[in-house]
Amino acid sequence: FYDNMDITTLKEEEVAKFRKENLGFVFQDFNLLDTLTLEEKCDSCHDTSQKEKNKEIQQTVASVMRALGIWEYRKKFPYQVSGGQKQRCACARALVNHPKLILADEPTGALDSRSARMLLETFRMMNVQFGATILMVTHDAFSASYCKRILFLKDGAIFHELNRGKQDRRTFLNQILDVLSLTGGDLDVE
Repeated sequence: FYDNMDITTLKEEEVAKFRKENLGFVFQDFNLLDTLTLEEKCDSCHDTSQKEKNKEIQQTVASVMRALGIWEYRKKFPYQVSGGQKQRCACARALVNHPKLILADEPTGALDSRSARMLLETFRMMNVQFGATILMVTHDAFSASYCKRILFLKDGAIFHELNRGKQDRRTFLNQILDVLSLTGGDLDVE
């Protein structure tokens, strides 16, 4: 169920429309085509029918890319930028249609620690500034410490939940590590 709608009952064309209007995706390996510039990749997420609103689309893309700190790289191709810049482009691509829910699958997995931290701060900004709900799957306790709510999975079932509340991130990270120490150390968080 999504917003009181059973999405399993949608027809194929309705599913495509639902995904385009409500969901954004950020993958571990960026999924950016080397033949498109970062700006073209963000712009390509719009329906062809929306191309009539070209000026509005360009303004949205520019606004999101500026907010994520990649506007100056807009004319570059993915192979010309860093991993962190690629991942921020993936975030921009996920945001341009103003989705209500962003699904992120191990988004820091291919990044160095500095780029991972920047991406997690970007997610926080996306949540606060754009009002996007972000569902992130991670095995990394540090990445999980940026979340507001954590569901721990074991053998395909939820076995523990943590809510950050007003705690600072470092305190929340220690709480996550405490849960992990009680379960043998494996982290499979959603």
